[in-house]
Amino acid sequence: MVKRRSFSNAQKRRILAAADRCTRPGELGALLRKEGVYSSSLSTWRRQREAVELEALAPNKRGPKVPANRAEVQRIAKLTREVGRLQGELDKAMLVIGVQKKLATLLGRPIDDESENS
Repeated sequence: MVKRRSFSNAQKRRILAAADRCTRPGELGALLRKEGVYSSSLSTWRRQREAVELEALAPNKRGPKVPANRAEVQRIAKLTREVGRLQGELDKAMLVIGVQKKLATLLGRPIDDESENS
């Protein structure tokens, strides 16, 4: 697999300075070919430099963004799993209670819902 080429801050500054010094026709194209840089990259670097973003020239990591507060995200995931587990237990308990009520009714000893709450 081919590794994506990345330039350090110093390399970007050096290439930008050399590109700014190019005045004759074809000189900029020769510089870009020599350095192995696309004109779109040069344009992006110039925009970033003009925006005076100090970290704009730093290489950006590719891939999914890491959450800012990983501990809180993990805690939320754990609590969500626990809620699911407890909901399953509640469903089972409600099923058992329903079966007990039906059995009590069949045996002639109905269970009053009001007496359970007292």
